[in-house]
Amino acid sequence: MLMRSAAQSLTEQLAERFAARIRDRLLAPGSRLPSVRQCATQHQLSPSTVVAAYDQLLAQGLIEARPQRGFFVRDWTPKSALPSADGSLSAIDTGVSRRPAGLEGLAAPIKATALIRGMFHPTGSKPQPGMGVFPPDWLATNFMTAAVRKVTGSAALQESSLKYGEPLGDSDLRRVLSARLMGLGLPAAPGQIITTVGATHALDIVSRTLLKAGDCVMVEEPGWAVEFARLDALGMRILPVPRGPAGPDIEVMARYCEVHAPKLFVSVSVLHNPTGHSLTPGSAHRVLQLAGQFGFHVVEDDTYSHIAPEHATRMSVLDGLQRTIYVSGFAKILAPNWRIGFLAAPPDLVERLLDTKLLATLTTPSLLEKALAHCIEQGQLRRHAERIRTRLDAARSRSVKLALQAGCTFAAEPAGLFGWVETGVDTDQLAQRMLDEGYLLAPGALFHAARAPTTLMRINFATTQDAAFWAVLTKQIAAMSR
Repeated sequence: MLMRSAAQSLTEQLAERFAARIRDRLLAPGSRLPSVRQCATQHQLSPSTVVAAYDQLLAQGLIEARPQRGFFVRDWTPKSALPSADGSLSAIDTGVSRRPAGLEGLAAPIKATALIRGMFHPTGSKPQPGMGVFPPDWLATNFMTAAVRKVTGSAALQESSLKYGEPLGDSDLRRVLSARLMGLGLPAAPGQIITTVGATHALDIVSRTLLKAGDCVMVEEPGWAVEFARLDALGMRILPVPRGPAGPDIEVMARYCEVHAPKLFVSVSVLHNPTGHSLTPGSAHRVLQLAGQFGFHVVEDDTYSHIAPEHATRMSVLDGLQRTIYVSGFAKILAPNWRIGFLAAPPDLVERLLDTKLLATLTTPSLLEKALAHCIEQGQLRRHAERIRTRLDAARSRSVKLALQAGCTFAAEPAGLFGWVETGVDTDQLAQRMLDEGYLLAPGALFHAARAPTTLMRINFATTQDAAFWAVLTKQIAAMSR
């Protein structure tokens, strides 16, 4: 809130607020700022104060004035082409969130990287509904630090730490991961497993190994915002596949295969982000049939495996790692800063994938990998995950109740960590309003490749337990609906 008694003038406060959002990508390049009149009304300021603040932003080179149109965040990013299922191309900019013609007056979507930056630099002390991780107090444990002390006390490790680690990753960790995957029904030998710096790094290794700029990649929509942005940054042509309760739209995938010959399909099959849907066996079989018929690989991102229902359907299990590559990690359940992930691949791809890993990071930190192997082997991680699941089930029930009381509904059956919430208003505009109240939302446009306006948003069930958040949200929705 702008403070009239603050050391800074109201003009300086307003200019700095917009400048911070532009720097943090909370206002995307190309987005339009509120009109002078709108901004003055929302912040209870005089129009002259708003004009002076915008003049400061102009002087800093952060915005530009367009005659008869208003003020826009400066944008130097070129457009890219997005193929559609019928083979046509539509001009979009997945990186900077351009709006369709006629909707330029609306707030532009928050960028995917803004949510990442928000994890490093929270907008305030309040629980953040748009975050993609569990709160720190949920993850706090003693066994991890004890495991690190144990492995660092080993004379053998002290000696080995003076050398590079094993290229594939620590052998102890790969051995226990092999056993864990066998428990899921996925036979993957330690030699088929490569450790990585988190699951996102594993996805990047696969992309850089199997794809080149201009290749087509099928990705579920709605889908993980960072995956859209990452593939776009690598120069890939993104083919959005509608994701429903049972799985991806097989007919759309088949048309893409006939027209564009995609090289890869990336799927969060279990507890899909953002909807929470899990793949059915029938849908999984049909995807694998298409993969065999058209020769593309399937990357299965099982990031939420630790909170998933038992016996959830996984394409890698049904396929036995023939055309599938399994990816997972421990940031969500253990500690985001440990950055330990892994992939399990068909034997004929392992060497190529390993070459890509070595070129990017040489090896991965064996100290943390050995500590994690100890935690898994001693059952500590399993018991920790059980406690998290129990706590999440209770939090989800409370969050759903609060959301319904606030007048929101759910576009998908609540499951897992995230809820896909219908608000009834444009969540891009809502997100900018909620930032003024200290809350970072994840508006639905983030989860679409073409960044179309939507009334949906993703919430984190673990961080939406505060009735005060829902009261503020209700107030802002009512103000937008007037």
